[in-house]
Amino acid sequence: MIALYWFFVAPALLLAFLSLRGERRRADYVASRLAEAPPPDGFRPASLIVPVKGYDEGLRANLAALAGQDYPDFELIVVAHSAADIPPGVLPHRARVVLAHGDDPNTGEKVQNLKAAVAATRRRTEVFAFADSDGRPGPGWLRALVAPLAEPGVGASTGFRWFTPVPPTLWSLMRGVWDAVSGGQLGPGDNPFVWGGAMAIRKDIFTEAKVAEHWKNTISDDYSMASAVHAAGLRIAYAPGALVPCGEHITAPRFFEWARRQMRITRAYRPRLWWTALVAHVFYCGGMAASIIASINGSRLAEWALLAQLSPGMLKGMNRATLAKAALPQCEAWFKRHQWVHAMWVPLGTWMWLVALVSSAFGRTIEWRGYRYRF
Repeated sequence: MIALYWFFVAPALLLAFLSLRGERRRADYVASRLAEAPPPDGFRPASLIVPVKGYDEGLRANLAALAGQDYPDFELIVVAHSAADIPPGVLPHRARVVLAHGDDPNTGEKVQNLKAAVAATRRRTEVFAFADSDGRPGPGWLRALVAPLAEPGVGASTGFRWFTPVPPTLWSLMRGVWDAVSGGQLGPGDNPFVWGGAMAIRKDIFTEAKVAEHWKNTISDDYSMASAVHAAGLRIAYAPGALVPCGEHITAPRFFEWARRQMRITRAYRPRLWWTALVAHVFYCGGMAASIIASINGSRLAEWALLAQLSPGMLKGMNRATLAKAALPQCEAWFKRHQWVHAMWVPLGTWMWLVALVSSAFGRTIEWRGYRYRF
């Protein structure tokens, strides 16, 4: 029994302390990015593309926030498969609508919409930026997202999302704790992925890296773009000022469906990352369970082992929330009330990760916005 206990607990403790590596460097990077001056050559003309597929919570205000970006020269393109996908009364005055009418059964509808929107951009555009319709970025979001593209060797830039539901519900907050773990991978240097709700790429690099070709026969716009950028020998820069607050609420069944879909996509397009996450969570949750059981049976050593395992993750969760608060000053009131969940709920969030990973191991289909895709 002792050997079995340490079989899980020893790797779990190692994983817990290794997870803190680079946190100071990441904090310094976020602070420097948020304080940096605009690029010396200014901001290139941009096309901001947002796909719409039916109604999202707060859709009208979300699109208005995108239309109101403090950026010197940009167009806003709202793209959809058909006019029926755009709810009435949600479009801002300056938005231009593109209808894709895509019919490729091997390519996701969102990807087909983005390809149609890119083809319809104005001639003078030099930057393609992409957003999702369920987020409400601040006015400086587009500037922050585009700024890293001026640096040598940068092929694309990415932001991320932070769930800020008002009023909060249990599962809406849990989704935020769960999702923040992925955002915690982003920092200085080259990054492993771009997030589709806040990504930007120069037009010339989009062409040279053959992103449109990588988008063929795929349902993932962001993983495919990241693969194209890395295949071209370029890096992905994280732009913390492009963090997007998302106030959408969610129920328990929808949370598990959403998390399973995210992990199934990761399993299909980043199998090595998926396997690494699965193995790590099996040992981490196994170690947690073993220490809890041993503590109940009176082991003081197990109590200290459990504390040692949980503390680094909770500290890292608080650090993620602190950095997000710095990037989202407009959400200061939300952080004052709810920032603590990103520390205290991390142990429970870890089990939600294990559930999502295990459930995503079965099946080769996902459902998204009324469509079923097989990969």
